[in-house]
Amino acid sequence: MPGVPGDLPRLLRRIRFGRVIPAAVLVPLLERPDGLSLLLTRRADHLAHHAGQISFPGGRLEASDTGAADAALRESEEEIGLPRSHVEIVGYLDNYITITGYSVTPVIGLVRPDFDLRLDTTEVAEAFEVPLEYVLDPARVRRREKRLFGVKVAYFEIPYLHYNIWGATAGMLVSLRMALTGEDADV
Repeated sequence: MPGVPGDLPRLLRRIRFGRVIPAAVLVPLLERPDGLSLLLTRRADHLAHHAGQISFPGGRLEASDTGAADAALRESEEEIGLPRSHVEIVGYLDNYITITGYSVTPVIGLVRPDFDLRLDTTEVAEAFEVPLEYVLDPARVRRREKRLFGVKVAYFEIPYLHYNIWGATAGMLVSLRMALTGEDADV
């Protein structure tokens, strides 16, 4: 899989010994006249890792962060210019362990939509909205498998327009659907 550094045995050792890297993302929900929408970003194409992939705004926790919500809000402000004063934190999803060794806390936030996006183009190529109803529809979610380092790895994929939402981002959206509906992840 392009952009996956290291190897699977090293990741498994990290997880077993609790050395995953703490990170947080904001799952930004915006109220629109026709329902809630989700704000996603496409990572810059020149990045060394996960270039061009669809993601939530977020990143590693820094020493100055007071927790996952603080990190998610800081990163959202840095990456897309979303002022923290426009976000009401309404909940959290279970941590998501990525194949790259991060333990990501998805922070769900209701966003007041009256702000101007200011993309940090060193990190973000574009931002776009997708109807929440669309990404939570189990009929739109596909389960895929790849072989990495001789091990079969399963992941989710949600196509939307010309975007392919997959991997950790799609996995977190499946977790969001499960949290909202009580359904399981079978797709």
